[in-house]
Amino acid sequence: MMRDIPEDWIRPATLEAARAAQAEIAERIEEVDRPVAEGASRFVAGVDCAGAPRGAPDRLRAMAVLLDASGDRSRPVGTGYAEGVPGFRYVPGFLGFREAPFMVEAVGRLERRPDLILVDGQGLSHPRRCGSASHLGVLLDLPTVGVAKSVLVGRVEGELGEEPGSTAPLVWKDRRIATALRTRRGSLPLYVSVGHRVSPDGALRHVRDWLAGYRLPEPTRLADKLAGEARRAAR
Repeated sequence: MMRDIPEDWIRPATLEAARAAQAEIAERIEEVDRPVAEGASRFVAGVDCAGAPRGAPDRLRAMAVLLDASGDRSRPVGTGYAEGVPGFRYVPGFLGFREAPFMVEAVGRLERRPDLILVDGQGLSHPRRCGSASHLGVLLDLPTVGVAKSVLVGRVEGELGEEPGSTAPLVWKDRRIATALRTRRGSLPLYVSVGHRVSPDGALRHVRDWLAGYRLPEPTRLADKLAGEARRAAR
């Protein structure tokens, strides 16, 4: 599923090489919506990557869950799983180099190529505009959306209402990098950002379209659930 890409985009040898790779990847990101081909069924994947239990050896487990928008949206039509020891140490802001190889492998094990991927993580809401969702989208040349549970950089401008559906911009260096979205009353918001080949408004629309009464949209909720189960089973 992955095109020919530079080795440093997946396995950089140094932190300096990783920083340069992020700059190159960020230049490839498209912030426009790419429509699904006419007549095609719309298949959406959710991807999450879980780390090792506290105190256990460093290991990542990536889960990809495929859902059919035209069918039962709570029932996966396929799953893909990958795990292993990450080849890049943990450094804040460089998580994509740890997660992306396993996420690529998990998506590659799905029964079909998804039309869109919702990623449990950051997209452009990243110091170098290259969170895991953007990293994965460029590697696979697929539309991706970052659905993060916390803020990496920036601050929410204005007041975010308590009503489900309320939004407020997440701004960093005078630029909107994501949208804070309240999905449930009493729940912390999500931070929705462009990954690749979607617009900011399109990213928000995709997430809203897959909400089903939970804090997370169904694709990432199910991926998060199954990735967590795989991590607990390893204890």
